[in-house]
Amino acid sequence: MKITKVWAVYFSPTGNTKKVITTMAKKAAEVLSVPMETFDFTLPENREGVTSFESEDLVFFSTPVYAGRIPNKMLPYVQSAFEGNGAFAVPVSVFGNRNFDNGLIELRNELELHGFHTIAAAGIPTEHVFSNKLATGRPDADDLAKIAEFGEKVAKKVADMTEIPAKIEVRGDDPVTAYYTPLGTDGKPAVFLKAKPKTDPEKCTKCGICATVCPMGSIPKDAPDTCTGICIKCHACIKACPAGAKYFDDEAFLSHVEMLKQNYQRRAEAEWFI
Repeated sequence: MKITKVWAVYFSPTGNTKKVITTMAKKAAEVLSVPMETFDFTLPENREGVTSFESEDLVFFSTPVYAGRIPNKMLPYVQSAFEGNGAFAVPVSVFGNRNFDNGLIELRNELELHGFHTIAAAGIPTEHVFSNKLATGRPDADDLAKIAEFGEKVAKKVADMTEIPAKIEVRGDDPVTAYYTPLGTDGKPAVFLKAKPKTDPEKCTKCGICATVCPMGSIPKDAPDTCTGICIKCHACIKACPAGAKYFDDEAFLSHVEMLKQNYQRRAEAEWFI
């Protein structure tokens, strides 16, 4: 099949998903000798209108997994803002060392429903935004080499294809089941939907960087020490704050983080579908 452009499309509040998907797409573009473009829909201002692709596009499309699925606040956008028009697609789920659960199959299904032909897929572990004890430093050099190798395999597969294949088979429940229920250290559900980041007034310089990186637009630029809207616990503000002024103190949330550290510090491996 003829490919004239490779795309990296992603939602990436802290940069892990961006690193994974651009590494993959860049290698594929290199192998196919075509240009690569990116579409980053992390920030609210980038989530306007509909983005359309063409039949000679190869689209690497990725979101992190939140509670085992596409982040629920991004799902409506993913379902309404992309038109494949026969483009080939590679859904990629990035997860914080626990499991990608149904995030990958959900993304595959949405892409197929909106005019894409999925020809490969992957579930890839990266450092968890909640704690650097989970998948510390990943993707590391070994991960990145394998991610690039996968991009090369995808490029060769699509170049050799002579007809549209069936949708790629991936792990997960179809139809997709409910979101994963976060647990605390006591094994019971940890409810922290309303938890929001706090700000240490002694550290905060009110530089406003946190307001510029919030994917929900929930931190006012004129009052960056507050969070007035929805918080999806992405930790973009915490990771970006140069003064280390942002933190969570919600007990249920902290209990869930501790549970993850107790149970998911083994080295999770990527899963490749091609």
